[in-house]
Amino acid sequence: MTDNTATSRPGVVIAGGGVAALECLMALRDLAGPDLPICLVAPDDAFRYRAMEVAEPFSLGHVESYALKELAADFGAELVSAAVVEVRPDEHLVLCRDGTELDYEAFVLATGARPVAAFPRSVMLDPENRHEAMHGLLADLEQGYGKRVAFVVPRGVTWTLPLYELAIMTAREVREQGFDDVRFTLVSPEARPLALFGPAAGATVGELMDAAGVGFAGSTYAVPDGGALRLEPGGGRLEVDRVVALPTQRGPAMPGLPADALGFVPADQYGRVAGLDDVFAAGDVTTFPIKQGGLAAQQADVVAGTVAAHFGGSRAPRPFKPVLRGLLFTGGDERFLRAGIGGGDGDGVASTSSLWWPPTKVAGQYLAPYLFARDEPAADERPPAGFTEVALPVGR
Repeated sequence: MTDNTATSRPGVVIAGGGVAALECLMALRDLAGPDLPICLVAPDDAFRYRAMEVAEPFSLGHVESYALKELAADFGAELVSAAVVEVRPDEHLVLCRDGTELDYEAFVLATGARPVAAFPRSVMLDPENRHEAMHGLLADLEQGYGKRVAFVVPRGVTWTLPLYELAIMTAREVREQGFDDVRFTLVSPEARPLALFGPAAGATVGELMDAAGVGFAGSTYAVPDGGALRLEPGGGRLEVDRVVALPTQRGPAMPGLPADALGFVPADQYGRVAGLDDVFAAGDVTTFPIKQGGLAAQQADVVAGTVAAHFGGSRAPRPFKPVLRGLLFTGGDERFLRAGIGGGDGDGVASTSSLWWPPTKVAGQYLAPYLFARDEPAADERPPAGFTEVALPVGR
């Protein structure tokens, strides 16, 4: 149900309507059982699977929307349509912009981050304008309005895979239209393409970029300099007609909770917010530097385990041990990439075959199988023999 009054039985309040919030809801319901009161509070009425936005300009997929009312009902949660604006830990109280007050025994902040433009007059690839911006860029290039395009990773951005996808697919699209004189360059502080995934993935992505005609300027930052980009360190200069840049991110700086200089909330390896016993955070809202949906889901699972244990669950909490999984669209054969973060996983893996199940853009234990079952009702929900990664949730 949807209500904008305080919950009658304090339990768990989860703020957010994205990957981390929904994954936490589903995991918590599985781990804590059907009787725990859970309230999901979000300002929007739908969850949009934004990871697919990169595919839309190239007709390779589209963004699906799912009603939060239905998702909450499926997992026995109350839905409150409101935006959280303050937390009062001493009172175990959440305040919303519309005046709603929610009591909690445990609170989970999973509201995500907000994009901020890093370059003036650039195509900023934030979730709100990516589709239209890329359509406009493709139209310009195919009409001859620009021959030099730079795809730029700004300082401080660590999740770069969408930019590589867009660079490769844009170059392939333009070449297929017969425009062979357009120059594409990807500028990144990474020493090699997609360095987070290790040398194997870097070599694979480098080959894909070469085949598409995308140059790589690594170990450098781009600084706007008139109609060009100055590359630092070194002071090189890259003449450009169009710049496509990832946004930087800012946290919510939620009143009542600790935050760093950029507004992100510090949480320990179990998802507990620093200095607070019953307040947790998961996903892009935290100070963890890599902002990516699959990692947000992993953080949410950790938080759900910690909270479930607080409410008497039988499983001991497990710490956050991130594994990075990324599905790279290329306009041809997609690539599945995987690497452990913090070492111990070799050189990483790159494959044309799925490395996890279901083979979705955002990998996860609960949300991914749930959406896969909804969107692909005729598909076999069980993974092929040999799959061990991303287990199906209990009951599947």
